[in-house]
Amino acid sequence: MIKDVAVKQLRTLCDERGRLMEMLRCDDPIYKGFGQVYLTTAYPGVVKAWHYHRLQWDHFVVVSGMMKVVLYDPRDDSPTRGEVNEFFLGENNQILVQIPPMVYHGFKCISDREAIVINCPTQPYQYKNPDEYRVDPHTNDIPYSWARKDG
Repeated sequence: MIKDVAVKQLRTLCDERGRLMEMLRCDDPIYKGFGQVYLTTAYPGVVKAWHYHRLQWDHFVVVSGMMKVVLYDPRDDSPTRGEVNEFFLGENNQILVQIPPMVYHGFKCISDREAIVINCPTQPYQYKNPDEYRVDPHTNDIPYSWARKDG
């Protein structure tokens, strides 16, 4: 696993009224601070990638549908430099993935309907000076293809 990446197994409590799932708590060992909470989605087959943050830690949970979340470590000082991690998040695998600063990340909707991601980053979005640095999803130096892997 890429250095500083963490995965938290989530637990869903169900009863006749519905369900409840805690995602991130301030007393979790992986908690780094609060910036904001937002929702983003992707339609089936859509790739939203690549980007990284210099300051912000992200905490992704997929609450509807399924996503393939991919991370790439380009950090010169990291023992996992050049490593790629794939995670499958969503209704069939309820986990939280913590993404450290300077690690490229993106996702692809792999369900047959729109997938919904909740992110709890450690920094609020700065509209005039965003902590977000983008790279084309398909033409770049990242050793990863978003094509489906059959077989």
